[in-house]
Amino acid sequence: MMQQINDFLVLIDSFIGSADWFVYFLLGTGLFFTIYLKFPQIRFFRHALRVVSGKYDKSDLPGDTSHFQALSTALSGTVGTGNIAGVALAIHLGGPAALFWMLMTAALGMTTKFVEVTLSHKYRETVADGSQAGGPMYYMKNANFMLFGKKVSLGWVATLFAIATVLSSFGTGSLPQINSISNSVFATFGIEHWITGLVLSIFLGMVIIGGIKRIAAVTSKLVPAMAIIYFIGAFAVIFYNAGNIIPSFVSIFADVFTGSAATGGFLGATLAYAFNRGVNRGLFSNEAGQGSAPIAHASAKANEPLSEGMVAILEPFIDTIIICTVTGLVLLSSGVWNEKHQNVFQQTDMFVLNGVYDENNPQDQEKLFGHLTNKGAVALYNGDLNVQDGSVTNNLSIIHSRSIAEDVKISKAGSPFTGSVKVQNGNLVDPSGDLLVEGKSLVHSAPLTTIAFTRSFFGDAGQYIVAIGLLLFAFSTAISWSYYGDRAMTFLLGPKSVMPYHIIYTIAFFFASFTDTTIIWTLSGITIALMTIPNLIGILWLRKEMPQIIKDYGEFFDKNFPGMKHPKFK
Repeated sequence: MMQQINDFLVLIDSFIGSADWFVYFLLGTGLFFTIYLKFPQIRFFRHALRVVSGKYDKSDLPGDTSHFQALSTALSGTVGTGNIAGVALAIHLGGPAALFWMLMTAALGMTTKFVEVTLSHKYRETVADGSQAGGPMYYMKNANFMLFGKKVSLGWVATLFAIATVLSSFGTGSLPQINSISNSVFATFGIEHWITGLVLSIFLGMVIIGGIKRIAAVTSKLVPAMAIIYFIGAFAVIFYNAGNIIPSFVSIFADVFTGSAATGGFLGATLAYAFNRGVNRGLFSNEAGQGSAPIAHASAKANEPLSEGMVAILEPFIDTIIICTVTGLVLLSSGVWNEKHQNVFQQTDMFVLNGVYDENNPQDQEKLFGHLTNKGAVALYNGDLNVQDGSVTNNLSIIHSRSIAEDVKISKAGSPFTGSVKVQNGNLVDPSGDLLVEGKSLVHSAPLTTIAFTRSFFGDAGQYIVAIGLLLFAFSTAISWSYYGDRAMTFLLGPKSVMPYHIIYTIAFFFASFTDTTIIWTLSGITIALMTIPNLIGILWLRKEMPQIIKDYGEFFDKNFPGMKHPKFK
């Protein structure tokens, strides 16, 4: 059943989130605004630092949070599993070159966030409970969209975006976060997934019921703390493997236009595949263009929308260019990304081939990579898998986590299994769900980063840093996304719908703690695309407003802060 669900989600994702056109649309939008607005991510970077430091803050400005608290809330929504598990998944899929495309997505995404936050802040509203509400659904509803000289209402698009935001609050903020936390805690401390899910669900409910002010207070403390803990552990790995730092940097850039060659258990990645996976994971990491961060920034105290757009420039820089680069260097310098490690196999990551394949054979590599990227196919096994004392006796190959599995053992109820297991179209048929398959294969997501952190001055204790860091990163993301979802629910059904949403959000958070990781990540990719597409169309449509907003901000700044140095706002 799980395999059928995953196959259905993969099919949907292939048309949107993983489709080439979506990747080009995302990057193209960032590139367009970068050129159209004359590289604001460079021109306004220093000014953005001054704004977020509170240099120009005034206590009587409309809003619920400070610039720094809004940035912390938005960062807590983006700094999460994308930085720990997402980078590992991108490199696992596309090789070192995928990290380069993650960085390029962030560089252009700095401008995309600048634009979407500015426009959303301009059209924010004060809702019935007195709080500020904003985001793409509000500019879609309130802005003057012109088509052939006539005003066009995009209220229906705003509604679709709000619905997508609610779905994405689960697909981005709730499900993958607790799933990564529970996997990491289980691998590190041996605590059952459901126990982790239950405890954190209770804490989550306690925080999010307090609304944006409590969320901002918690996240403004969590973000700096988790960054310090994570960086200590990361640099302990990088400096421990100092001899691999330069080769790691070289590997990121050397294969950008050729793709990554097969090495170790890694079967290789073409340029197109590395590009697609890098951009896709880059978006999951920093959410530039997705339309989520503008919802958090709408609560900031400001009377000029561009001041909050300035703050948003910093998000992709901190989230992806700094933190994801550090994670990438950890994975590459430690050498774990292309090594096979002992692990428990997930059914959706495993299939059985009808024949024996050798990963050191270039022809077999090409066939297998073609199968994994839907560019070709190899024969899948149908029949019985014969098992004796836990070992498979058939002459065939098992693929797990995009690599040829080794030393495969099958057990049931804690004892080596003897008997036969039906295999249909390469998939094990296990109606009872009692079979446990283990062996050596590539590892991805949070478990891979956990292994990498043990290759450091801290030794095996490094895994605890990942577990603690991931807990703080991912939990803060879940907190922030609950706010995004409740603002969308407020837009759709009013403030009274927020409490039922919070209850459902918390319950889903618990169940996702013991759900298959691959299904969670696929669902996440779909929900991200459902938000991003209408948001990008909207900001492109309103592109002509940005130059005037920048000019107005310059006049406001000169009037209220005479004599202060600032970039040219034109």
